[in-house]
Amino acid sequence: MQNDPFRNKLNDFEFHVLREGGTERPYTGEYWDNKESGTYYCRACGAKLFESETKFDSRCGWPSFFKPAEDSNVTYINDSSMGMTRIEVQCGSCASHLGHVFEGEGFNTPTDLRYCINSASMTFERAVGPHGTVTD
Repeated sequence: MQNDPFRNKLNDFEFHVLREGGTERPYTGEYWDNKESGTYYCRACGAKLFESETKFDSRCGWPSFFKPAEDSNVTYINDSSMGMTRIEVQCGSCASHLGHVFEGEGFNTPTDLRYCINSASMTFERAVGPHGTVTD
């Protein structure tokens, strides 16, 4: 993957997660317990992925959301790696690996979905109030 256009933009770990399908260890990522208001973007290409209003505590150690900011901003791939069948979530703009989505886990969210996303795959922009002040 030396010719990957994101090779020089991402550090080695970010590249491993986003472009090689890696996973960060639970409770180690930058955003797993972030409670600030704002928007999450793809670290590779900057596409808008998730809003803080859809983030919830699933007690899994990764950021969890119940829906993407826009349906077209993510794509889904069947993933049968690691001896299980899952649905991989990729960035709809650059096809970078974000994490996985799970259904029917009983979290009582509006969609009954849990998007389990690697912090390394995202950046976060805090919400700004009407007078240019950061909210929260």
